[in-house]
Amino acid sequence: MRSKWIEHKGKNIFYQDFSGFFFNYDGVKEELKAVQEVVLEQPLGSLLVLADFTDTTIAGDLMTMLNESSRLTKDRVKKTAVLGVSGIKKRLGDMLSRLTGQPLRYFEDEYLAKEWLIEE
Repeated sequence: MRSKWIEHKGKNIFYQDFSGFFFNYDGVKEELKAVQEVVLEQPLGSLLVLADFTDTTIAGDLMTMLNESSRLTKDRVKKTAVLGVSGIKKRLGDMLSRLTGQPLRYFEDEYLAKEWLIEE
């Protein structure tokens, strides 16, 4: 698993690293399964998530898998910041957010994303 826990100003953030998979859908699926296991172990409404999709294409059944994973894990997540999403990927993310009820906020800068996650 590439994803890991990071700390920002004393707060724990689960950095979900889906970056650089390009068209490696199997790699994204494996990472998603591992991430989902970690998220489901967390207390309800406690998790701060930074999801990085830089240089990764989301297509085909990946959208369905992301949708299902979000439905299963949304009650554990307090806030989600997303990196590397623009254009059509942002529209797909917005659709995912509407379908699952899990709000997302998009950032181009990792530091700003971390700052937003830790603010109350």
